[in-house]
Amino acid sequence: MADELVSGLLKETDLRVVLVTASELARRARELHRSAPASALLMAEALTAGALMGSLQKSDSRINLQLECDGPLRGLFVDADTTGVLRGYAKNPLVSHLGAEGEYHWRPALGNKGFLSVLRDLGGGEYYRSAVELEAFDLAKDLQHYFTTSDQLPTRVYLTVLPGVVDGAPEPLGTVAGMFLQPLPDGDQEAFQALGDRLARDFEPVVKAHAAQGAAALLKALVPQPDLEVMSRYPLSFTCSCSKERVKRALVTMGRAELEDILANEGEAKADCHFCTTHYVVTGEEIREILAAMTQATS
Repeated sequence: MADELVSGLLKETDLRVVLVTASELARRARELHRSAPASALLMAEALTAGALMGSLQKSDSRINLQLECDGPLRGLFVDADTTGVLRGYAKNPLVSHLGAEGEYHWRPALGNKGFLSVLRDLGGGEYYRSAVELEAFDLAKDLQHYFTTSDQLPTRVYLTVLPGVVDGAPEPLGTVAGMFLQPLPDGDQEAFQALGDRLARDFEPVVKAHAAQGAAALLKALVPQPDLEVMSRYPLSFTCSCSKERVKRALVTMGRAELEDILANEGEAKADCHFCTTHYVVTGEEIREILAAMTQATS
């Protein structure tokens, strides 16, 4: 099934639920970055979390989710908008090993110190960044800590990556899914606590049993209450906005002296996109055209 985000409202208790399926998205990111197993798993969770957080933004805005750590992964970055378009990268895509299941499962990749930060686009050129230190060294748990500490909004976060079989071959990123549960301002706190505890127990087995039916069916399997109303749904994709024109505009900001130095010593300019790994080459002739346009603009 195609990756999708579905959000809903439990009308009797004023609880918001947002579900994401992101298996193809995660596998696309792994392919682009040629990621080793641990990096691919962490990126799968981060992209899922980014899609969930993007759904909480106002229309036509973006959100950045960043993790920094002193482990070999070093960190990761996800950029998401409100329409399901995401991109992201791990600073070190070649981390292979994780620990045994339990408290220290992610420590071989994340290390012993780090922080999680979120940059929100508030519109009108205004941005708001907030951050928390990593405590659990588990993305779902540390996101819960972020919402409680930074947003003062109780939130349950569920992320899972289940192995499976794709096209007849074993696939570590077989099923990737995530979910938010939040009370609205007048939400029933007891219902929030009860549903949150049940989902903590049932999320992974229900995903395993129903993910193949699609995101909408999975949400109804996870939250089978009759008052659940689906509010929105849209597809997800790993899409990068980089282009050669953007690279050229970046070169303009470097200034004439540095461009002339690149032309004299390198003969061309090269750039690689962190998000999609596309390699760009701006030829010497194109640099001379940029210099000529800069001269014309100042004359």
